[in-house]
Amino acid sequence: MERPYILHMFTPGPQMSPFDVNMAADAGYQILTPYCHVTLEGIAGLTQDAIFSRGPKGATRTGLFIGGRDVMLADQMLDRARKAMVPPFVVSVCADPSGAYTTAAAMVACTEAALRQGGKGGLADVQVLLLGGTGPVGRIAGVLCAREGARVSLGSRKGPDAQQAARETGERFGVTLQGVATGSPEDLRAALATADVVMGVAAAGVQVASEADLALAKRLRVAVDINAVPPAGIAGLGAMDDGKPLAGTSALGIGALAVGNVKYQVQHRLLARMREADKPVAYGFAEAFATAREVVAEKNR
Repeated sequence: MERPYILHMFTPGPQMSPFDVNMAADAGYQILTPYCHVTLEGIAGLTQDAIFSRGPKGATRTGLFIGGRDVMLADQMLDRARKAMVPPFVVSVCADPSGAYTTAAAMVACTEAALRQGGKGGLADVQVLLLGGTGPVGRIAGVLCAREGARVSLGSRKGPDAQQAARETGERFGVTLQGVATGSPEDLRAALATADVVMGVAAAGVQVASEADLALAKRLRVAVDINAVPPAGIAGLGAMDDGKPLAGTSALGIGALAVGNVKYQVQHRLLARMREADKPVAYGFAEAFATAREVVAEKNR
């Protein structure tokens, strides 16, 4: 009898995301086992329990998934899990905390494509402003943009929070990020005035930029939002917009459902590729971004 495909799903939180469980099942995993309240110190022991019980041949049918909501902790857990493996007892592992890695990857890949559509070569030397940027998606999107040569600002209503998030995230991932206060109309509009790209990554149902705010963003080339709950995070941006001109601005708009469609495909591909791999693989946000670029390129052919 063939051994089943097993995915061990680790989260520091009180429960595993049903979204991720559904995605893993649709990617072909037959047994899904969640582990809650997993600590950084505990990840090595759980990993070794998973790798030694099935032998090297069973390792190809065993996978680990790291969830939760903390993108910094998930990256540390991914590192610890990989270091806990003892060749030839090695299994595949994927991290996507709160869907932030795949969502950020999708958003940045869509933005990159829209910049090229508008005549810009890509993200190099582009000023990117992330509104609500101290959250999981904002931090990782900022890192991806910075790695592509963009100048990145994480915006927050509280300036000290923005500066702390930018410093901690930049140090963890080896990039330079700026933190800016956007809590007052004056601060927000000053930040928008220098932005080539604005990304709305705040909580659902929170508008981070009004039409009046956007009217002062004279350099704006691309506006993208991940908020599908009314009101729109960025005023005038429809959830289905995909490279559509944003009224009252010089920007192309990308809505939450356009980003979400790419995100869904990215997560499905990563999980399916992990299950199908002949040799163990490890997927974090860098691999998610490479896959998002594939999805966007296929869509735009």
